[in-house]
Amino acid sequence: MRRYSMFAVAREALRYHAGWERAWRAPEPKKKYDVIVVGAGGHGLATAYYLGKVHGIKNVAVIEKGWLGGGNTGRNTTIIRSNYLQDASAAIFEKALQLYEGLSQDLNYNVMFSPRGLLMLAQSEHEIRGYKRTVYANALQGVQTEWIERDRVKELVPIINLDGPRYPVLGALYQERGGTARHDAVAWGYARGCDAMGIDIIQQCEVTGIRTVNGKVQGIDTTKGAIDCDKLAMVVAGHSGVLAEMAGFRLPLESVALQAWVSEPIKPVIDVVVMANLVHGYISQSDKGELVLGGGIDHCNNYTQRGSWYTLEETSRALIETFPVVSRLKMLRQWGGIVDITGDHSPIISKTPVENIFIDCGWGTGGFKAIPGSGWAMAELVAKGYSPLAEGFGLNRFKEGRFIDESVAAGVAH
Repeated sequence: MRRYSMFAVAREALRYHAGWERAWRAPEPKKKYDVIVVGAGGHGLATAYYLGKVHGIKNVAVIEKGWLGGGNTGRNTTIIRSNYLQDASAAIFEKALQLYEGLSQDLNYNVMFSPRGLLMLAQSEHEIRGYKRTVYANALQGVQTEWIERDRVKELVPIINLDGPRYPVLGALYQERGGTARHDAVAWGYARGCDAMGIDIIQQCEVTGIRTVNGKVQGIDTTKGAIDCDKLAMVVAGHSGVLAEMAGFRLPLESVALQAWVSEPIKPVIDVVVMANLVHGYISQSDKGELVLGGGIDHCNNYTQRGSWYTLEETSRALIETFPVVSRLKMLRQWGGIVDITGDHSPIISKTPVENIFIDCGWGTGGFKAIPGSGWAMAELVAKGYSPLAEGFGLNRFKEGRFIDESVAAGVAH
């Protein structure tokens, strides 16, 4: 009888189920690519995927200093929605939601998209006015949202305590099409799609320098050697400022940690996503039964990928008041991601001062929900030099004062 090692069995199982023959043999960088995408998170992989599928540009390399999906894509709470206030924001997030709705079929890979509905709780009179304004704006934008009263909130979320001692629930902004998806499935689905088109995904390859001549990009230096390219797309979230400095320009960003944690698994108790922006807390339940809990950003700039006791304590206290069942659970694990935030809480999808270098960053705490729309817009910008979805998110808006203020709709934390 022929014997197989456990490694061989696992390898063959992966090849059979995922169809990724090169998963165990990392491609060697070519001497030159049409496009190099730095960052193998959701946004970078989606950019490469749509470059190949929509624009036919397949001589592309995705460079990642760590491992595929090991940054913010694998460290978020998977919330998906499109009910943003400003027209530019609503357009790109609605495009993302529409792509999410058909993403499993497009990628031939189950990303576990779950349109379970999403509520944004109003716990002050100010939030009521802000959310009703968002409802009217969304109606003009063609984005389906609605305002619901307290009784309807209780009907959708039976475990909620409407009369919290500090922050009673006064109503909610409700998007029925909102929900969640599986973060690692999104990353691996896009990665499989890229690989099938012949796009190289090169992991454990850190960028150490960016080479330019006469204000135009020539290539990058990495821990695996120098690689030339015609165009460079930088999609590295919290480290965008670091990479920009290598290219010789600065970005209007600050990097901070955003953290989340999950409880021990329990039976199903909540089948919608609930966000409480007043206290920067949000909650949903995973398919494994864990309650997924998250908070606001840290109060100081940092590059850590772990949590802080202050945010954990304050967010848990607020969530316990609104969802008393949380008080009886044990925390299973906690983590953090590095997010990059602009002054107007909106992203940057733009050309840069260096010719043929493009930047996609500044998604703050709402990057996961934007992955397909961000990738679509970035790919179009790189391929054509212009994208209607990206038009409002250029770097020049900060010089011209054309801010896309999403402080209310984004809650500054989502």
